[in-house]
Order: sequence, then structure tokens, then C-alpha cells
Amino acid sequence: MIDPRFFPGADLSGEVLAGCDLSSVDLSGANLENADLSGANLDSADLSGACLRNANLSGANLAYVDLCYADLRDADLRLAYLRNANLRGADLSSACLSGAVLRNANLRLANLQDADLCDAVLRLACLRNADLRGADLSGACLRLADLAYADLSGACLRNAILRLANLLDAILRNANLSCACLRYADLTYVDLRDSDLSCAYLTGAILRNADLRGVLVEDGEGGTSELGPNTASAH
Repeated sequence: MIDPRFFPGADLSGEVLAGCDLSSVDLSGANLENADLSGANLDSADLSGACLRNANLSGANLAYVDLCYADLRDADLRLAYLRNANLRGADLSSACLSGAVLRNANLRLANLQDADLCDAVLRLACLRNADLRGADLSGACLRLADLAYADLSGACLRNAILRLANLLDAILRNANLSCACLRYADLTYVDLRDSDLSCAYLTGAILRNADLRGVLVEDGEGGTSELGPNTASAH
């Protein structure tokens, strides 16, 4: 029997729902600000347009959940399972998603500014036109991810895996890509000005018309040097 508290637009702010089974529930437009949903099962739930600001979703099962245009600012999504989740246009600014699984998730147009995505799994995720300015993606897996037109200015991608990723026309100005794997990634028209590519792996990467002014790379003696506008490095 469905709990009568759970309906579209419901006010569940501050509710303790840790470990609850909320699979397939319709909470579209609901207010879940400051709610505790840690370890909850929200598989295939409809949370589109919901407010989950400051909510605790750590370790929650959010597979196939609809969070389209949801407010997840400052939410705790550590180790959450978001495979195939729809987060199109969601506001995840300053949210913590460290260790979260977002494989094949839709994050198109999402706001991930200053979000913590350290060690997150974003394989095959769609991040087209996403705002990732200042985000921490160190150690994240972005293999085959679509980051075309995304803004990653000032982002940290140290040790990130971007093999075969699509970064067409993305902005990576002042980004830290040291030790990142960019093998066979498409970096066509990418703005890499003043970014750090020291020790990065660039074998097979497409850098056609990329802006490499001021890019730092490791030289042959272990020091760093700058690439000019028409030069590239393969490691």
C-alpha cells in the first residue's frame, strides 16, 4: 500500500526516510529539502522538478530515477547509484557525488558548478552543455562520456579517465588535467588555454583547431613547458 504522504507536490521537507522503499513513487515537484533519504530505494521514482536541496541521498539507489530539472544544490549523493538516471537540467551545484555511479546518466544542461565528483563513474554519461566550472572530477571515469560544449573552466580532472570521450568545443580553460587519460578523445575546437596537461596521456587524441595557448606539459627532463597555439603532445 502506497504511503498517503507520497504524492506529487508533497511537502516532505526534513523527513527521515532513510532506507525506505520508494521505488516507482511519484514525487514530482515535491519538497524534500533537508530530507534524509540515505540508503533509500528510489529506483524508477519520479522526482522531476522536486526540491532536494541539502538532502541526504548518500548510498541511495536512484537507478532510472527521473530528476529532470530537480534542485539538488548542496545535496549529499556520496556513493549513490544513479545508473541511467535522468538529471537533465538539474541543479547539482556544490553537491557531493564522490564515488557515485552515474553510468549512462543524462546530465545534459545540468549545473554541476563546484560539485564534488571525485572518483565518480560517468562512463557513457551525457554531459552536453553541462556547467562543470570548478568541479572536482579527480579520478573520475568519463570513458566514452559526451562532454560536447560543456564548460569545465577551472575544473580538476587530475587522474581522470577520458578515453574516447567527446569534448567537442568544450571549455577547459585553467583546468587541471595532469595525469589524465585522454587517449583517443575528441578535443576538436576545445579551449585548453592555461590548462595543466603535465603527464597526461594523449595518444590518438584529436586536437584539431584546439586552443593550446599556455598549456603546461611535462618536458623530457621531468620539468614543465608551455605548448604554443599550434602544437600538441602525445604521451
